[in-house]
Amino acid sequence: MKNPFLIGNTIYLRPLEREDAPQCLAWFNHPEIARSLRIYWPINLRAEEEFIDKALQNEHELALGIAIRDTDRLIGGTGLHQIDFKDRRAGFGISIGEKEEWGKGYGTEVTRLMVQYAFETLNLHRVWLHVYEYNQRGIRTYEKVGFQKEGILRQDTYRERRYWDTIVMAILREEWDARKAEAP
Repeated sequence: MKNPFLIGNTIYLRPLEREDAPQCLAWFNHPEIARSLRIYWPINLRAEEEFIDKALQNEHELALGIAIRDTDRLIGGTGLHQIDFKDRRAGFGISIGEKEEWGKGYGTEVTRLMVQYAFETLNLHRVWLHVYEYNQRGIRTYEKVGFQKEGILRQDTYRERRYWDTIVMAILREEWDARKAEAP
């Protein structure tokens, strides 16, 4: 493992490095990957490098790479964003950029690791996210971890010649603790 920060059963999370920017760029500019992100135009290498640099210097942003434990292969990115230490909340985001790794449970494992870190290390109270209505795979993943739908931003985004709803989901610390207590 190369510089592991959080370690799961099949994946680990590590800080993103400038050298990762070209790989991230390929994912985030791919139409099928970008479809689930709030990205509306191409990103260039300089912009991705600046994003990584800024995230590493900002205590209110945590950007991590997702790597497979057995191979050290970088397959995506995740993070906590807009971390608010006063109100103890943060936004969550994830993207598995390597399509051949979809459907293998990595997203669920990453989401669990990040929520656990948010509650048990950062002592946050609430982790929220926004997900587009057409991202059913993402919604199932979030629900498996314990996120609940809180609301809908009706016709909030325009893609593919139509407007789509954005679903607001969140998990609270007590919900996480209750799920952990029920686990075998």
